[in-house]
Amino acid sequence: MSLKVEKLGQSCGARISGIDLKKDLSESQIKEIREHWLKHHVLSFPDQALSDDDLERFTLCFGSFGDDPFIASIPGRKNIIAVKRTADEKVPIFADNWHTDWSFQENPPAGTCLYGKIIPSQGGDTLFANQHLALEKMPSSLREKLEGKQAIHSALIPYSPGGGYGHKDREMGRSMDIRASNEAFLKQLHPIIKEHPETKRKGIYGTIGYIIGIDGMDNQDALKLLMELSAWQCQEEFIYKHKWKKDMLIMWDNRSVLHRATGGYEGQERLLHRTTVAAYGK
Repeated sequence: MSLKVEKLGQSCGARISGIDLKKDLSESQIKEIREHWLKHHVLSFPDQALSDDDLERFTLCFGSFGDDPFIASIPGRKNIIAVKRTADEKVPIFADNWHTDWSFQENPPAGTCLYGKIIPSQGGDTLFANQHLALEKMPSSLREKLEGKQAIHSALIPYSPGGGYGHKDREMGRSMDIRASNEAFLKQLHPIIKEHPETKRKGIYGTIGYIIGIDGMDNQDALKLLMELSAWQCQEEFIYKHKWKKDMLIMWDNRSVLHRATGGYEGQERLLHRTTVAAYGK
């Protein structure tokens, strides 16, 4: 059975059917999925009743596992973390600020796979912002300010002991097993305008949050520019809103999109299992 690809009519994203991800994929199927992934940036695979073995096997079709810091893996699975929230949880929604996964690493993950195990009846959408499109439509006056600039990435705001997911957050009863540490203070430089390693298409890489400054710029000037960039790169015209269903797998390209979680499912449980695909060529 051949793949059926349905564009979702938004800034990015496509729905893939006509394939059973519980089965081993052929080289031609992997190649075809990868081509659609690079083209559409976010792929969804509905109606896939997957085990953790299936999720890991699918992930490895596209590269080795990425390194997931600060969040403990689920028991017995080194490379799967649980993105979860209990029905009575009161702490802020996890990952509800725009970001690209682990951009503070030297070699951040190329992609992320996320599988819906328990999905609330409403809310819990995941938003994606197409950063190739955002760059293409960017005013030249803003682009000129960003060309050649290196952003300073760090996990200190969310994952340091005193950060958003630090000791105080843990004491408030978050169900996710987040392990804040001093490693969050480490810094890493990445170009703000970055060429995709596979498609060679340029896009904006990262946003304020994991980006804490700009190399060689005064802090106040850098903050002002980063706020201007943030206001531009996450506008409605660049966004795809993903609505979840149980047994749905999505994969996205961290080199092409930003993403963030949303709430709106108070009083309901939500559970997804997540893997990351290592940087291209790693």
